[in-house]
Amino acid sequence: MQDSETVVTTEIGNDLQRQLYREMLRIRVVEETIARLYPAQEIRCPVHLCIGQEAIPAGVCAHLDTTDYVLSNHRSHGHYLAKGGDLTAFFAELYGRASGCAGGRGGSMHLIDLQAGFLGSVPIVAATIPIAVGAAWGSVLREEKRVVVSFFGEGAVEEGTFHEAVKFAAVKKLPIVFVCENNLYSVYSPLDVRYVEGNEACDLAKGHGIPAWQEDGNDVLAVYASAQKAIDIARSGGGPSFIEFKTYRWLEHCGPNYDNDLGYRTEAEFQDWKARCPLTRMEQLLRETGLLSQQEIDKTKAGLQTEIERIAAEAKDAPSPDPDELLGHTYAS
Repeated sequence: MQDSETVVTTEIGNDLQRQLYREMLRIRVVEETIARLYPAQEIRCPVHLCIGQEAIPAGVCAHLDTTDYVLSNHRSHGHYLAKGGDLTAFFAELYGRASGCAGGRGGSMHLIDLQAGFLGSVPIVAATIPIAVGAAWGSVLREEKRVVVSFFGEGAVEEGTFHEAVKFAAVKKLPIVFVCENNLYSVYSPLDVRYVEGNEACDLAKGHGIPAWQEDGNDVLAVYASAQKAIDIARSGGGPSFIEFKTYRWLEHCGPNYDNDLGYRTEAEFQDWKARCPLTRMEQLLRETGLLSQQEIDKTKAGLQTEIERIAAEAKDAPSPDPDELLGHTYAS
């Protein structure tokens, strides 16, 4: 993995550094808002929060525009937001409202915003990986200049559908980037009960003949630089690549709480990873380089908090779906 100091303030402009920080912060505030609202039991869908993992969606999606596609998994909030998904429709979906991005039918794990190029997320492990490959192949057949990014966790690499999809993408040299967020646990199962010792997720991807490497997923500048490499390969016709970002989720697998008391991970491990918080690291860099003062950071946080709480409150008060439309969208028209 690259050292964060080698990536560079000289290669990534000042405005972009501030933009990357703000995007991470926006994702963090959204997730913290959900965690705070969830105990009221008015958000009735399960939520898989990405607190601690914000650098990956922010750094990767900064390279994409609305014509590029993203597909994701159950922990998709950050990907949806960083790709430009509508925040009002996002909260409305969590509250099950008719104005939700999936009409209030899908909840947290079924997000979609076609205008933003976010084709969807589903909770079935690895399920959107072959769909992403299909989207990339379709774009090639239509001669569209587009990159597709598939986000998933390291648990998905253990599924057969992952290997089938990656092999097909490699053979067809499709413009797709496979982004693996390795947060060390598949629900409660650590890596050492799922992987042969010394074998990494990126090693399995290399077996299909595509470029694959690891990166620090908690350093947004390293994420940005690594994603640029992979996306440049895809845009230039070089085919697929695979990035394994090492990161860590702070909260429980599903829900708004901390769960270190369950015993599957230690408090020491949690504190070690929390000390590598992607926002804290970027805030320190921005202060040290004079790109943002603490006062500016505090003002940005307060502004985002006010905006996001307002949007969440409006979504909560939005109309629910009409029960007479319950069977709508069941069949293709």
